[in-house]
Amino acid sequence: MGPPTVTIGAFPDYPAAQRVVDHLADNRFPVERTAIIGTDLTLVETVLGRMTTVRAALIGAGTGAWFGLLIGLLFGIFTVGNWVAVILAGLVIGAIWGAVFGAIAHTMTGGQRDFTSASSLRANQYAVTVEADVADQARQLLARLNLGGRAPQATA
Repeated sequence: MGPPTVTIGAFPDYPAAQRVVDHLADNRFPVERTAIIGTDLTLVETVLGRMTTVRAALIGAGTGAWFGLLIGLLFGIFTVGNWVAVILAGLVIGAIWGAVFGAIAHTMTGGQRDFTSASSLRANQYAVTVEADVADQARQLLARLNLGGRAPQATA
């Protein structure tokens, strides 16, 4: 469960919370006793584009080429003859199989998900917490950070 913690500040974005922890680190605070906690999480799925069978085949070919390259390198290490040909053969065969499987997999979805997307989690607020026994020290350092709206000067 760990030691009890105290929230020393809540911030609207991650860079602000990161700036606080960076300020604590610059002032020799034991930052290993600190955490940044995102709350009110939201899943955001950004649509990147339309997925067609051709695009699925191209993506599959790329993935298959990487896998084929790996296999070709492994076999190429133990080849006495033309090892470059073994690597290229693995790359080409991997790309072909990847394209075939990518196209088949997309076709099997029956048009239910004809787009590509990227998912991310976003928090509405970020809390900086510290262990309770060092909370006063952290608050004092945080008060220096907010003086006059100026950025803190790093100490050597």
